[in-house]
Amino acid sequence: MSRSTHGYLAVVPRSEADDPLDPIWQRLRGEAEEAYDRAPALATLFLDSIINQPSFGAAVCHRVASRLKNDVVALPLIVQAFHRALSADPTIGCAFKADLEAVFERDPACERFIEPFLYFKGFHAIQAQRVTHWLWNNGERDFALYLQSRASEVFQTDIHPAARFGQGIFLDHATGLVVGETAVVEDDVSLLQDVTLGGTGKEAGDRHPKVRRGVMIGAGAKVLGNIEIGENARIAAGSVVLRAVPANGLVAGVPAKLLRVNTAGAQPRGMEEVLASLSYDGFDWTI
Repeated sequence: MSRSTHGYLAVVPRSEADDPLDPIWQRLRGEAEEAYDRAPALATLFLDSIINQPSFGAAVCHRVASRLKNDVVALPLIVQAFHRALSADPTIGCAFKADLEAVFERDPACERFIEPFLYFKGFHAIQAQRVTHWLWNNGERDFALYLQSRASEVFQTDIHPAARFGQGIFLDHATGLVVGETAVVEDDVSLLQDVTLGGTGKEAGDRHPKVRRGVMIGAGAKVLGNIEIGENARIAAGSVVLRAVPANGLVAGVPAKLLRVNTAGAQPRGMEEVLASLSYDGFDWTI
């Protein structure tokens, strides 16, 4: 079976994300080969996005750029911006992998790596933010703001380029997510749809939340102000959080109140475990 490329291929800087023997990249390519045979109508998608890409890092760059391109900024220009960021900061490539693994591990709807890689806008949105963040910090703020605006249009998220994200980030559904300029989101954080990490409107300067490692924030929750959400804390859906949350704490309500502090402190990995950890009297997430 002949397989010719239709996509833009660039010379990609090598990084830790580009090992051809990496098990994630091998598995993703294998899934793409299987999908190619099962769904020939999508052959061009599988070829351009994965099969004909030289590395995992190049594949991520191409896939996200292909969703952001339009008549104003063409695909090659966005791909090149991703490659420049990846070349200058190899940790971005490592974050690509960690984010993909995070979706696979925490989302019960995800059965293959190829699903978030090709289709989940939460995965695409956080990778777009990683390149806009690099552009923002390297003297290309107009380009960063343009791509941020384009990502907002395409992915229904509004994440400021200056916001800082760790690795292993899971944006579930992503629709309606808002993250302010001075927000910090550390490693292994899960944010569900319609979450806001915003300001109170009464502050200037450093005015957005600091979300520590392993936090899970439920759908529709609003976390406002320069407050700290401690490691492995849980914020129930629909809560409005105006005060700091201790490590391993569970908060809920409007305004949010501390319901308990989980003594185990271990981060639940599967989303069903995470949601179960948000249960409190009178609330059943399974309904």
